[in-house]
Amino acid sequence: MSTQAAPATHASPSPWPTVARAVALLTVSISLLLTAFAWPSVRSSVHDVPIAVAGPTPAVKRITPLLDQRLPDGFEVTEVADTAAAERLIRDREVYGAIDLSSGTPQVITASAGSTAVAQTLNRVATGLGQAQGTGAAVAARDLVPLPADDPRGAGLAAGVLPLVMGGLLAALLLTRLVRGGVRRVTGALAFAVTGGLAMAAILQFWFGSLDGSYWANCGAIALTIAAIALTILGFESLLGYVGFGLGAAVMMLIGNPLSGTATAPEMLPGWSGTLGQLLPPGAGGQLLRSTAFFDGHGATHSATVLAIWLTLGTVLCLAGNLRRPTATVEDTVALPAGPARIRPDAGRSSRNWVQPPAPFAAVRRSRCWHLR
Repeated sequence: MSTQAAPATHASPSPWPTVARAVALLTVSISLLLTAFAWPSVRSSVHDVPIAVAGPTPAVKRITPLLDQRLPDGFEVTEVADTAAAERLIRDREVYGAIDLSSGTPQVITASAGSTAVAQTLNRVATGLGQAQGTGAAVAARDLVPLPADDPRGAGLAAGVLPLVMGGLLAALLLTRLVRGGVRRVTGALAFAVTGGLAMAAILQFWFGSLDGSYWANCGAIALTIAAIALTILGFESLLGYVGFGLGAAVMMLIGNPLSGTATAPEMLPGWSGTLGQLLPPGAGGQLLRSTAFFDGHGATHSATVLAIWLTLGTVLCLAGNLRRPTATVEDTVALPAGPARIRPDAGRSSRNWVQPPAPFAAVRRSRCWHLR
């Protein structure tokens, strides 16, 4: 008769080096979080922001040095002939705004729906231009594509990027824990992307009043973003396990979210970070939603392509990881589990040794015998 040792009721305290390692890990983690989220905002500035300058060539040549003097390397100027051409570039999201010199009196044309930060910068530049010309009069400003009246600062759209990332991350976490099978996980992620897109677009557009445009187009932009994030994390987890899940979550949360540029503009982020952010789903999703909500889909090609690539990559990785996992066969299903074999003391009385079956099957046999009784 075998005996089993009783589990210990009180575990011994962890050694102090373990506590020190935990504290060091937490310190590094909070430092990384602060750096990831605060660095883009603290180091943001106006550099190479595309704008248009409309008017005769001599007037354009005179205004360009003044812009460089006010904000060195702040703008990337595109010269156009007239006001209509400048407005067309703004509506197509090729530039953020324009300085119109075609009428003789400078006029600033902005698009706060494209970026409130750039619009405010152009308005300040307009004031500086009026002072530089010695007129003392304020330069007229006109908002060609304004934000909704219910959310004139664009706070809802700027704050909506984090729920997009969290939604994709939580979808990947729950599907990983609750659903088995690559096809079922992909189906669950796509289904949640649709329902999540419907819900988030309804809240932002009909409740908060932060979005304009077609509700269904906004739903599609949000759903595509959620699907790209969720499937990418699922694909990494399918191939690398928990390491892959952590890698995908870190890329989306610590890199993609802070570098999305949704609150300001990608061109205002430091160095190369704005370009990198637009190559990740959070940044591409934010820009796609701006295009569908305020610009009738203009300028959405790049963002939609980036999201489609991430979605396809995540789906392929998820299905490929599912194929690499071993599947249970019929023999594995019916095989008896190995267990310790014990020989009866009176084995010598018989020509064959009697081997006691494993405990679970012995219990099943006894329960069946008791039932027959």
